[in-house]
Amino acid sequence: MYAYIRGILAEVEEDVIVVEAGGVGYNIYITGQMFDILPQRGSEVKIHTYLSVREDAMQLFGFPTRDDLKFFKLLIGVNGIGPKGALGILSAMSADDLRFAVLADDAKAISRAPGIGAKTAQRLILELKDKVSLEDAFEQKLANTADGVRQNNTNAAQSEAVQALTALGYGASEALRAVNAVENAGEMEVEDILKAALKNMALF
Repeated sequence: MYAYIRGILAEVEEDVIVVEAGGVGYNIYITGQMFDILPQRGSEVKIHTYLSVREDAMQLFGFPTRDDLKFFKLLIGVNGIGPKGALGILSAMSADDLRFAVLADDAKAISRAPGIGAKTAQRLILELKDKVSLEDAFEQKLANTADGVRQNNTNAAQSEAVQALTALGYGASEALRAVNAVENAGEMEVEDILKAALKNMALF
């Protein structure tokens, strides 16, 4: 119903903010991570929102980007995870970190989120594994690249670099993080990405 709400940040409480738009104050539940990037009260904000409708309540959940909102929708599609649970997961880890964890079968990392046990984490990975990809993981980094052909080549180069690192014995999650941390990867060949990623490995 609401794609996003643009208005004035009127109130900030423990787990919810109030955004005033068109004379109406909207209660919006947000992640813990989003609290860290909120502007000062009285400033204009744009919040991407999801309206949860239940028999006993209607609640708005808000996110800083469409990418975060997209992953929230994927999470609530997992059996046993509701809106509050999905918000808790995205408070504990970013959408990118969650993608890496899913791709690397890292249930341990996901189970650190409040209210998420090992079984739920495994089920989340099982249900989302075919809905995320390396291309999704690098999507934000490639967003500024206008040339579509260049994007596809970059995706392939980064994917090959990750595969090379895992072949060398590094964990999949470790490899994904190292490659993602390479600056200007869009302008680099596989070998150069691999060299830079190996340097990043020493920093993790």
